[in-house]
Amino acid sequence: MAREKFQTLTEQMFYILLALQEERCGADIMALVAQITQNRVTIGPGTLYNLLEDFLSAGMIMQTKVEGRRRSYVLTQQGKDRLLMEKRRLELMLADYRHMTAEPSQELRQGSAG
Repeated sequence: MAREKFQTLTEQMFYILLALQEERCGADIMALVAQITQNRVTIGPGTLYNLLEDFLSAGMIMQTKVEGRRRSYVLTQQGKDRLLMEKRRLELMLADYRHMTAEPSQELRQGSAG
């Protein structure tokens, strides 16, 4: 059975949507993702523009400006909802990890430190 295209997001997908909470062009998206991940996640132009097309087709982002070859995008409500769903999915996975490894949550560690 084929999985739905955006059932789960790759790191690149996640960070592109995260970057598009504000209007940005492709070059700005790539720079921001590199900056916030300290170069742990990089997105090449081919990957970026393919994903932007996929997100446009899915209604998760919309194009806001075209200035020559420079195009800007921003999240739609559907994109915001999908980003929030992914955040919740990742939090559940982290909670499962903590449960199975008996690792205390960050909140518990901070509370016991004071």
